[in-house]
Amino acid sequence: MKILIAVSALLMAVVSTGCSQNFLAKPGETEWAPASPTPAQPAAATAGAIFQANHNLNLFLDHRARQVGDTLTIALVERTEASKQASTDTDRSTNIEMLPPSILGGPVTINGRQILSTDISASSDFAGQGKSSQSNRLSGNITVTVYEVLANGNLRVRGEKWLTLNQGQEFIRVSGTIRPVDLAPDNSVPSYKLADARITYSGTGVIDEANSMGWLARLFQSVLSPL
Repeated sequence: MKILIAVSALLMAVVSTGCSQNFLAKPGETEWAPASPTPAQPAAATAGAIFQANHNLNLFLDHRARQVGDTLTIALVERTEASKQASTDTDRSTNIEMLPPSILGGPVTINGRQILSTDISASSDFAGQGKSSQSNRLSGNITVTVYEVLANGNLRVRGEKWLTLNQGQEFIRVSGTIRPVDLAPDNSVPSYKLADARITYSGTGVIDEANSMGWLARLFQSVLSPL
């Protein structure tokens, strides 16, 4: 029975660690594919007129993203810092002393020593301290595509960027919702104005695998480990 439980725990650890590897990500996945704009219907030519609707040139058109298929640039300006420190120190002591009882007006003794005297004392102390700190920073630019326009005019965007290196690949994925009013004149928006943001930066390949803990080491570090 113990062997069966150990084997089951091992298989669960292997499956859980295998599913968390970054090599499962690959370029061109369907949920990250850019959305295509709706094809415009060609306008009928007007005979004898100078203006033709299908050959017009908008000199004062705002070129910021506003419909499905448009692209915009997200400036990644992500920086988080967190720190926490806790300290606890307790001390407690107890002392109980009871006077010896007397029988027939005198104490109970054996060889001159009182045998019914009671003295209880106890003490306990605890000292604990914990400290945690974390800092993350991500900067860069990525161009994403509008894949949905909400009823209130907000734009839902998504996009990815893959970089192929000598020993593997690195990728950035970004998705979220932006307000058109937050777009700068150069059709860009900082990432901290991206609502429901999902930002992923990771990699695949030999270097990423060498920097990852093996499945056996993960087993002994998991809650399934009996050690």
